[in-house]
Amino acid sequence: MLGSKDVVTTIPVKDLEKAKQFYSETLGLTQLGDDEQDHVMYKAGSSQVLVYESEYAGTNKATAATWPVGEDIEREVQTLKSKGVSFEHYDMPGTSVKGDLHVMGDMKAAWFKDPDGNILALVSR
Repeated sequence: MLGSKDVVTTIPVKDLEKAKQFYSETLGLTQLGDDEQDHVMYKAGSSQVLVYESEYAGTNKATAATWPVGEDIEREVQTLKSKGVSFEHYDMPGTSVKGDLHVMGDMKAAWFKDPDGNILALVSR
C-alpha cells in the first residue's frame, strides 16, 4: 500500500517564473530536471516539491507544506527574514507567540506565505 511509498508535496502557483525564484533562491530548494512549460520539481531533503501553474493558486487557507527543521527553527526563520520573507501570526488556543515563533509546549512553529499566498510552515519537530 501507500505507507511504503514516498509522497510529493504539490503546490499551485499563478506565475511560475516568480515561484521559481522564490522556491529556488529564497527557500534554497534544488530544481530537479529541466524547465518544463507549466511546472517544476524541486528536491527538499529526501522529499520533492512539485510547483505547477494553476488558476486556483493561493486559495487553500491551510498549510500546504511543512519543513521539520528541528532545533534550527530560529536560525531558519532569521535566514528567511533576511531574504525578505514575512511571517504570519495566528491566534491559536494554547499557543504563545514569541517573535515570529508560535510555541506550543516543547514544539515551535512559524508560518509564511509564498508569492501566491500558499501557506508554508517550519516546525521544530
